Amino acid sequence: MSDFAITTPTQEPGLDTAMKVVYQWNYEPDVDELRRLYVKAAEAQWIAERDIDWERPIDHDKFSSTPLGAALPIEQTTYFKSLTPEQKWQMTRSTASFRLSNFLHGEQGALMVAAQLVNAVPHTDAKFYAATQTMDEARHVDVFAKYINKLDEVRPIAPALKTVLDATLETDDWMKKLVGMQIVVEGLALYSFREMRNLTQEPLLKDLLTYVARDESRHHAYGVQYIERCVPCLNEAQREELEDFALEAARSLIDQRNQQTFLTSVMQIWTEIGIDPVALLTSLRHERDELTRNMPGGRRLGPVQGFVIPTLRRCGLLSERVATRFHEFLRENLSGNLVGDNVEEFLKRIPDLPEDTAAWVLGQ
Repeated sequence: MSDFAITTPTQEPGLDTAMKVVYQWNYEPDVDELRRLYVKAAEAQWIAERDIDWERPIDHDKFSSTPLGAALPIEQTTYFKSLTPEQKWQMTRSTASFRLSNFLHGEQGALMVAAQLVNAVPHTDAKFYAATQTMDEARHVDVFAKYINKLDEVRPIAPALKTVLDATLETDDWMKKLVGMQIVVEGLALYSFREMRNLTQEPLLKDLLTYVARDESRHHAYGVQYIERCVPCLNEAQREELEDFALEAARSLIDQRNQQTFLTSVMQIWTEIGIDPVALLTSLRHERDELTRNMPGGRRLGPVQGFVIPTLRRCGLLSERVATRFHEFLRENLSGNLVGDNVEEFLKRIPDLPEDTAAWVLGQ
């Protein structure tokens, strides 16, 4: 007898969502840039089982170069250096597993939103592209799950990420789905993929992230090219509503209270493997000045100020009104020397988007 069951113990209760299905009777190319992106996506499809060598073991020594996602280099603290090689491996492995697990959960959310967009967007070219993205996201869920299971185990989703995914899935506005997923969630993910892919020396992870990052750069382009076409057609109230949706999504993901919940989850994992999180954080605090002095020069703006906000500006969704609110909450969560003392300084510090996102994400 098969173990197949309609209801599985790992699934959540159904999430009630609202979505209109839009038929489109014009099958000719209508939004040229989206049709080109669809063709590019179709040509760039890859097969995880064929194109990635899963027989390779994870290289423990090279995996140590994988960033742990902290603002300061934990691996350079006196406490970390005092650990045995096995303790260092367990800490790096479990922390990376938590981070990669949230990439995985985000990819599942993106899979479901992309499938919704096939139904909801009104233009044929946009439906075609969303269909290719749905295939991409299924592949990303597959490869992240495979890698995490080789490395450690899949960890639970961070509550803040779940909140944003739920809000994006639940909304009945397809433009909010595009902004929430393609610009905010995909923007944050793309920035994080870039950092991890360019710093890790672990061959299997680097290969995986190279394939995924190429796909994600197209997904981001889809959101930018489509939304910047749509925004000029909106009235002021509609545009402000879209701006506010993006603001709240970004706020949910980097708010200090949510980051504290994230840290608590990581500290619990460290405790389970015999790492003293209090001693580690004390070492980090005492050595902060030295660690900062050894870091590369220049301001590290982070994913929201360094990528998501520039994307919103490119799309016409960064009015002075919402820029002021972004500045306020970023000042609450980051230092003033990063965001500026006022909104004018803040706007001056926002970088331009890379001309070639695919090349940028691969460090080229």
